[in-house]
Amino acid sequence: MIRLQMEDFDTGAEINALHSMGSHIGAVVSFVGFVREFSDESRLDAIELEHYPQMTQKSLERIATEAKSRWNIERVIIIHRIGRLTPDEQIVFVGVASSHRSEAFSACEFVIDTLKTQAPFWKKECFSTGDQWVDAKLSDTSKSDRWKSN
Repeated sequence: MIRLQMEDFDTGAEINALHSMGSHIGAVVSFVGFVREFSDESRLDAIELEHYPQMTQKSLERIATEAKSRWNIERVIIIHRIGRLTPDEQIVFVGVASSHRSEAFSACEFVIDTLKTQAPFWKKECFSTGDQWVDAKLSDTSKSDRWKSN
């Protein structure tokens, strides 16, 4: 399940949805990302996330499908917010349901690492002094690259 939305999400409800798939679910692993207050050393007023809906949807579906093909998992939920977000707001949710925790942990980590570099989002940081578009970080690329050899 992939959702791109402006609205906030309820992490508890999403985790419950993953767990409610049946008694064979032994693990639900989730990741929630938040907008940070600072970028480098500058105080951030907000970020603005733009995307092409169909392209982004397909990219996230491909990432979830790859996770399901690599690990024995039952379901993946990816929620990514778009639009203008302020510090401390939730921005992304990744949840994975599986029979066993190790599969769910690996798949969840793969999804967020891959999403950071392969999902087509454009992020602009907004400061009191002006706005700037954000390039991909080398640290995100190296985390994503490690999954290519696994």
